[in-house]
Formats: sequence, structure tokens, C-alpha cells
Amino acid sequence: MTTRKLSAGHCRQLGATPEGHGTNFAIWGRLAKSMELLLFSSEKDEHPEVILLKEQEYHSGYYWHVHVSGVNAGQLYAWRVKEALSNRPGTHFDPEKALLDPYGRRIVLSENYDRQLSAKSGSNLHCCAKNVVTDLRHYDWEDDHYPRHPLSRSVIYEMHVRGFTQDPSSGLPDYLRGTYAGVIEKIPYLQELGITAVELLPIFQFDPQDARPGKSNYWGYSPIGFFAPHAEYASVGSHLGVLDEFRDMVKALHKANIEVILDVVYNHTAEGGDDGPVLCFRGLDNDAFYTLDENYHSTNYSGCGNTLDASHPMTKKMITDSLRFWREEMHVDGFRFDLAAILSRDGYGQPMNDPPTIRTIDGDYSLADTKLFAEAWDAGGLYLVGRMVGDRWREWNGRFRDDVRRFIKGDNGMVSAFATRLIGSPDIYHPEYSDPYKSLNFIACHDGFTLWDLVSYNRKHNEANGEDNRDGSNDNYSWNHGVEGPTGDAKINALRLRQAKNFFVINLMSVGTPMIQMGDETLRTQRGNNNVYCQDNPISWLNWQPELYGREMLRFVTELLRYRAVLKEEPRSFFSLEQALENATIDWHGVQPFQPDWSENSHVLGLSAYDPTHDVDVYAFFNAWWEPLTVTLPPPAHSPHGHWKRVCDTGLLPPADITPLGCDYAEILSSEYKTASRSVVVLICQNHSQ
Repeated sequence: MTTRKLSAGHCRQLGATPEGHGTNFAIWGRLAKSMELLLFSSEKDEHPEVILLKEQEYHSGYYWHVHVSGVNAGQLYAWRVKEALSNRPGTHFDPEKALLDPYGRRIVLSENYDRQLSAKSGSNLHCCAKNVVTDLRHYDWEDDHYPRHPLSRSVIYEMHVRGFTQDPSSGLPDYLRGTYAGVIEKIPYLQELGITAVELLPIFQFDPQDARPGKSNYWGYSPIGFFAPHAEYASVGSHLGVLDEFRDMVKALHKANIEVILDVVYNHTAEGGDDGPVLCFRGLDNDAFYTLDENYHSTNYSGCGNTLDASHPMTKKMITDSLRFWREEMHVDGFRFDLAAILSRDGYGQPMNDPPTIRTIDGDYSLADTKLFAEAWDAGGLYLVGRMVGDRWREWNGRFRDDVRRFIKGDNGMVSAFATRLIGSPDIYHPEYSDPYKSLNFIACHDGFTLWDLVSYNRKHNEANGEDNRDGSNDNYSWNHGVEGPTGDAKINALRLRQAKNFFVINLMSVGTPMIQMGDETLRTQRGNNNVYCQDNPISWLNWQPELYGREMLRFVTELLRYRAVLKEEPRSFFSLEQALENATIDWHGVQPFQPDWSENSHVLGLSAYDPTHDVDVYAFFNAWWEPLTVTLPPPAHSPHGHWKRVCDTGLLPPADITPLGCDYAEILSSEYKTASRSVVVLICQNHSQ
């Protein structure tokens, strides 16, 4: 027990909040008859100081609270439900189980932490996770400001904090590799590349042990708290330093005019299925935090063993409070919601037409200027792409990924679908009711093949994951171009490189907001593994010393991005094909002008449009056919006596494949243009008045 001075405290703010000469602790516990606050003297302390709360003064409604004098930032703590009001079906109360604070700002997984032992009944004091009291009030944000890039000029870079700099080729000292501080060191690379935002794979504290025996959880889609940054990504070892280092990273990225978007996981936790560990939520109130079936068992719409019940008032509050915390205290610019469709399910797992949590996030005034991205599906088959409730949501467009892959691969019957993806997917996002940036376009992401593997493998090769190659998607729409995996065949490698460039051009020019995956700009490979969730090794890390084709790709991508992204040092004096497609009537073409071929066996498409902002006609031709084609060019609509000029042609050898921004464009004097097999050509004609 304790000899500390206690007072009632309050539940106006949940979690551990330094106040006065001590700390106020508050936690949800509607089914608890009494609670215990545990104060640990060290990470290995197995005999914590126990503060028993059972009197009414420490209990308000569904919440327990206490103010403890003399407790300051850095104090380790946890909770226990000492007595429960009810042990009704579906509950997992254990009076000996130490539990995390759902609102804890810092989580410690010490050397003696053991996930498996936390799944067993009885005391886990010798191996439990712990929270740390934090004080966020004194950090110096200096003159930090949010870049607030419009989606029309944004390029999102999906990045894994550890994987970005962990490889020795990063050139960073060991203590910086794989850390928030390591990201800071590589900001010049991101600036030169030309992206406007980093989308960080999960940085909420997750459980590295949530993986098969002998593996570790690398991706991080296994949260054990929604307010604490992942401590293992910090270069400092102190209990409080991780919070400062994360904020240092955000501040540095903002100074570089780069936004920070977090991949957030509000659909499940690391507690897994019914036989999983009791770490926090399950031990506090299983029925409030999770959706249960009619037999009071965990549902699994996440594919990870459990499903958060976002419709429950407490869980809804926790999610929205978490979002506000990361926005207001940590200054992040937006959120990508993993398996966001789950947020539309009720407490029984059934889809709702007007889900309250999604509505609340969409209309929250404190989030009004944040970017909200949704992966609008879940593992239970609910697919809400084009149907997310709320006007502010932007959606990962899986249809864009699949249809573009199939067109470039050479599948029959894809020309019409490909054209639809180019112009913003109006079949999904009705242009009369949606803005053109509802669609987040991507070719590859963390979940699946890398871009280089997409053009190098016909099938997945996930044997290293230890699941007999059963894991990961089988529907990749990939093509190895003749040889499975690496080859010394120069022709095959050149064709793969051309196809990779084709994908990048299409992604960057299509209506919507493009996202690219870390390392695709240098042709990073995962050796055919399309599910590297448990591969914390060079398979998943970015190689900072790419081979010849990777260096060539980096040059091309960097030049290409200059036509899209906001560059503070350059005025917006360049054309925008994406703006032309958004704002103008489009003329479709085939090999002959104004004669598009929409037939089943067609593999080519041309289009022309007008960019009114810069008074430029734009023409593009996509040849997914396996032979060269000579096309007749349409006359520039707004300069009938002008000549087309070449911006890029992926069929040409470098450096002729793309004209750097600001350089003179090669003029096309003929009305005919020969396109290479499997290539993309983009031409412009500027008005003579310019």
C-alpha cells in the first residue's frame, strides 16, 4: 500500500496528467468495483507501490480518478481491476493482471516483457508493459507551422520510419539508424526528390512480439496504445526522450515544407483473439472496446484477431481524443486510417448507414484543416470505396491500382477502365458531388509487391515468412517479362525499367493525389515477398546505394516530380497535365486522331486536353501493345499552327526520356510520332502568346 498524500482528483482529462505538486490519474472502468494504481520504481520492479481506490470520492460515473502528490514526469505506472461488479460473459477481468492506461502517452516494453505470459491468467508483474507519466507542456516548437499543401499539388511518400534509414548503406551512425532522428538526417533527400508529405507506417506504440515464433512485427499494425509514439524508433533511451525526438522530427519536416501524415490503426489492437494477451483494453472492459459475436467471442473483421467497437461511446471518444492529441500536441498534418471501413460497423459488427465515429471525425472542428485518408475496406469484406460517409474523406483507390496494373501488363479489355482511372474515377466519385481529389492514386504500397517486384515476378515468394507461402495476396496483376526474379538479360531489365517509368508517369499525371512507396524511386526489391510484415531486415529496408537501374529510375522520378509538386524556389510557370484532365473537355484518340479504340483487344489510348492556367495544350499516348506504333498526332486545339514539344517518352534512352523542368523541349515537326512498344509519351504545345 501507499503512504503518499492522495486526493480525489478528477476525470476531466483521462490518462496521467501532471498537476500541482503531483499527478492526476483517470481511467475508464465502468464495470470495476475497485481499482488499483500501481507505481513502479523501475522497469524490472515486480513489487510496485499499490494505491487502492474503492471509496466513492475516487469514482465518478464510469471513471476512476485520483491525484497523487509527489508523482512527477518519469514515474512508471499501470492499473489493475481489483474487483469487478460483474463477471458476465465476454469479460476478462483478472485482479492480478497489470494493465496499461488506454490514454498513456508513453509505454515501456522492458527487457522482461513477455507477450505470451500476458495471455495466461494470474500476475504478470514480472513481465508487464508499463506506462510513464509525461509532461508535454515545456517543449519548444519554435515557429513551427503546418505546410498545408493543397491535394492538387501534393505527392505522398509512404515511408517506414525504421526501414527508411536502418540499412547500413544509409551512412548514418548506428545509434541514428532506424530512428526519428535518422529521418531528420535524410530530409535533404526527400526535398530533392520533390515529395510534399511523408505518410508514416504506424508509429503508435506496437507490440514487436505480435508475430510468429522467431519473427518480429515490423510494419507496426499491432497497437497497444493510441497516444504513445513507438519508443523503439527513438535514438535516445530515456523514458521521456522519445516524445521530444518525435516532435523534433515533425518540426524539422515542417521546416523543409514537408507534411507528416500518420498511418493510424483504430480497427484492432495487439491483444489478438480470445486467446491473446490481456494488456489493456480486454482487461478493462472487453465489451466496450471490442465487438463481440452472439457467443461473446471476439469478431475478426480486421484479420488480426479482434475488432475495435468504434460505435461504443468510450471507444469513439478514445479515437477522437487520440486524433486531437496527435494534431494539437504532436503537430501532425493528417491521418491515413487503416481498414477504415471497420469504423462504420456497430457493436455487433454490422455495417451502419450513418456511422457516428466517421461522422464525428469528418466534422470535428479541431481536425478541420487535417488531411483524412481512408483505406475504405476491411478484412470482413466491407468495401466502401466511393461510399465513405462525410465530404472530407479521401480514399485509397484500389481500383486505380488494379486497373492501371492490368492495362500496363497487357490484359485485354482494360482500355475503358484505364481511361476512367486517368480522369479521377468518375464511376466511383461522381464529379457532381465530389471534388477531383477524392481519389488517392497509387500503384504500389507497403502491402504487396514493390514497383520493381511488380515487373519482376509473376507470383509471390513469401516463404521467408514461415507460413508456407499462404500469406499475402495472390491477386497482384504482375508480370515478370519473361524471367522470374533477377536476371542478367539486359533486354528484360530495360523493359522492366520502362514499365516502371510508365507506372510513375501514369500515377503522377492522373486526376487525384498520387502516393508513392518508399524505395520505388530507386527500384527497391523485396525478392518477390509481397507481405513483409515480419521482415525486419534488408528485405524491407531502403538500400541507399542502388544499382545502375535504380539510379537511373531515381533521376527520372526526380525530374518527373518537379512537374507536380510545390517547389518554393520555383514559380508555378509549368504546365500541369493533371490540371488539364481535371478542368477541360478531353478528346480521346487511337493511332489516328479522334478515333479511340475501346474494343476488347485494344491496348492503346491517346488523349488531348487543355491546361487553362498555363494556356497549354497537352497530348499523351499510352502504348501497352508489345510492338512499336506510329501514331498520327492531332493538331493542338488552341495553337492550330503550333508544334508539339516532347516532355517525356519512356521509350527513349536516358536522358532523352524526360525533359528537365525549365529546359527546352524537343520540337516535333512531323504530324506522325513513332512510339516504342510498352511506352508512354507526353507532349505539350504552348500558346504563341506566351
